[in-house]
Amino acid sequence: MKREIIITADGSKTIHIPDWNEQYHSKHGAIQEAYHVFIKNGLSLFSENEISILEIGFGTGLNALITSIESKKTNLKVNYTGIEAYPVSLEELNSLNYLEELNAENQKHIFNKMHSSEWGVTNQISDDFSLLKEQKNFLDIKNKEDFNLIYFDAFGARVQPELWTEEIFKIMYDSLKEDGYLVTYSAKGSVRRAMQSVGFVVERLPGPPGKREMLRAQKKL
Repeated sequence: MKREIIITADGSKTIHIPDWNEQYHSKHGAIQEAYHVFIKNGLSLFSENEISILEIGFGTGLNALITSIESKKTNLKVNYTGIEAYPVSLEELNSLNYLEELNAENQKHIFNKMHSSEWGVTNQISDDFSLLKEQKNFLDIKNKEDFNLIYFDAFGARVQPELWTEEIFKIMYDSLKEDGYLVTYSAKGSVRRAMQSVGFVVERLPGPPGKREMLRAQKKL
């Protein structure tokens, strides 16, 4: 399937799939979306010394990079697992401009290490950030109560509705520890109902630029 690099509204780039008219990140701003959905409404909830994060759709590594940058500000140790069925190519990664747009050129070695690290094993990216990348289907996730936070960043329900079902969210629910959170850019009613049907307590929150709302779900026993 053809993929191309485009510039989003905040100047940061993302990957566009013309056949689906779908992007890896919001065309209204890739970096802005990542910060609003996953950092402001996800990572910032945690004041522990150490947390475990699962990302559904590792993609370009933008969310992992920003998480690494932000966690250092609060001395938070992060154990990060990224699931990706179709890894991004080196050519595509070299066309992205996240380090420049984040004014984080000093993190280039971190970003490069995230993408060059071996799949299927835990890699120590820095003293306080470990990364396990797994190339597999989301349905094959077998974790039980391993994560404090899930970044649900799959392609939208319009193009891949099978990724936004009760079956998938039951896997997410089982993967979370008690009181853990799942955050996503989506605000579709069908997605909210699928989350609620498996036990999540779901709240609507103001969305990132270009979206009125987003969803945050919590595992409450």
